[in-house]
Amino acid sequence: MRAAGRRSGPTQVEDIQGKAGRIHIRDAKRGKDRYVPLGQGMYLELRSWWKQHRNPVWIFPSLGSGSNESFKPRSEVLKNAATPMSVSSVQRAFQLARAESGVHKEAVVHTLRHSYATHLLEEGVSLRLISQYLGHTSLDTTVIYTHLTATSEEKALQVLEKRLLSRICGWILVRVIDQGYDRGPLPLL
Repeated sequence: MRAAGRRSGPTQVEDIQGKAGRIHIRDAKRGKDRYVPLGQGMYLELRSWWKQHRNPVWIFPSLGSGSNESFKPRSEVLKNAATPMSVSSVQRAFQLARAESGVHKEAVVHTLRHSYATHLLEEGVSLRLISQYLGHTSLDTTVIYTHLTATSEEKALQVLEKRLLSRICGWILVRVIDQGYDRGPLPLL
């Protein structure tokens, strides 16, 4: 979910388009479909996971809760699963992984979606493109997902200082040319 910025929901095997480097998000909120980029590393992780069960439909199939399946190997149960992993199972898996990682900050699965948007913004991806990836129709909605961080503040300061410095240098150059200071030291401002 973090790699695609998507909400909790089922992902079908055919949705993973490794060669094209994208994931097809089907029937998302308000029935919209979209494509989001998929990095090679995440593609390999998903492929590795799928190879463990080889379910023909689901990337994350449901283990189910039926006791008649308890004697079968896990990979066989997953391979034959008719349904995807439930949202509550995804949430539980996230909470267990968060606890195991030692991260004590409160977070839920949806936090990954916020992180996705924030990290893309920090790396300079346009808000319009992030909005498309998240499936938003309004930039106002996307802005909610982006958080001002120390990194983005630092980048903003660097851009402002760079632009200010270039304008000051440009202003000085114009004054030098206008005043005919082509010889000798320049007067200080």
